[in-house]
Amino acid sequence: MGAVADAGQMSQRNKGRRDLEARIGYVFADKSLLDTALTHISALSGKTRAGSYQRLEFLGDHVLGLVISDMLYRAFPDAEEGELSRRLADLVRRESCADVARTLDLGAAIKLGVSEANGGGRRRTAILADVCEAVIGAVFVDGGYPAASAFIERLWTERMTKPKRPLRDAKTVLQEWAQGRGLPTPSYREVARTGPDHDPEFRVLVELPDLPPAEGSGRSKRAAEQAAATAFLNREGVSSAPPET
Repeated sequence: MGAVADAGQMSQRNKGRRDLEARIGYVFADKSLLDTALTHISALSGKTRAGSYQRLEFLGDHVLGLVISDMLYRAFPDAEEGELSRRLADLVRRESCADVARTLDLGAAIKLGVSEANGGGRRRTAILADVCEAVIGAVFVDGGYPAASAFIERLWTERMTKPKRPLRDAKTVLQEWAQGRGLPTPSYREVARTGPDHDPEFRVLVELPDLPPAEGSGRSKRAAEQAAATAFLNREGVSSAPPET
């Protein structure tokens, strides 16, 4: 009975992997890469971090940036650097990656520790975004740049042509608002950095003379600065957009 049960479980896992590969649109030669891309560190219980998706996430993050930059360069030949940079930032941000993960239903396939799973980890934006980037990294390792590029283009092309939010970022809007009132350029100051080296959280203050500062946080200094600028604009009634994370 035990052997039959084990065979049944393996068959179920293989079917689940095939279904996921079908949603991803890529069949892995090395199935272990996909398994690793779906493994959160909480599922390892004291084992080495190398077994989690973190290394593949690191790689996928940079592959995504390269492919999206290439797509933007070709799609918008008349766009200046600033516009391309704003489009890039919108397409590779955490929420965009998490949206792709939800489209592929990656959350159901993530391997999590019991506590993380019970805490809603499968729906958490940060984890979904990380796993999306890890899958990109896994596709790149397994199939090279052409496979990763095809995967990204299939899932990001529509997002590229129909951005979900204005392309004028909060820092730009705040700078224009300040200049329109005869104020100097806003200054940004990092006030705290917390979390592990591989996943830091930055807190930044944005300041203008004679006005209270505003604070924002994010996984990079750039994201934290944007969040601080958004918070400042919201307070002054200039923008109602939620702070970026």
